[in-house]
Amino acid sequence: MAAANFDVCLEFVFKEEGGYVDDPLDPGGATNLGITLNVLSEWRHTAVTKADVQNLGKDEAGAIYRAKYWNVVRGDDLPAGVDLMVFDAAVNLGAGRSARILQIAVGANPDGAIGPATLESTQGNDSTVLISKLTDARVAWYQSLSTFSRFGKGWTARVNRAKQLALQMA
Repeated sequence: MAAANFDVCLEFVFKEEGGYVDDPLDPGGATNLGITLNVLSEWRHTAVTKADVQNLGKDEAGAIYRAKYWNVVRGDDLPAGVDLMVFDAAVNLGAGRSARILQIAVGANPDGAIGPATLESTQGNDSTVLISKLTDARVAWYQSLSTFSRFGKGWTARVNRAKQLALQMA
């Protein structure tokens, strides 16, 4: 299993997400290390400002990623490499959509929650083949979005970088 992979996966996400941005055309709004203002506000149980987002540190961001994304998609229970693909998709698409993409790829019921049946189906798949399926499904999702013309090139490049690292991890 991939319990030791969280730090590697987190560093990938940090590198991909970068520092503070506030692109008015990005529906996420003010974001730092990939953590949006809304996510930080929910995490802290209080309203936060753009300055709070800008000052977010890696330790707190890492705790948010572990609790709200990695643990939700059961990263510790997924095969190496697959864990990165599912975690990074959860960060970018939401945990439920990431879970459904995995479930469809392994032939499990796509209910959006990774449980014992999904994990069992995942274990029965070749990780390298599954990583490719997850890559293709994620790119197809991005292509369906109205914002693909603005962000699609970057999204696709990110997924391909994730795939490269995931295949090395598998």
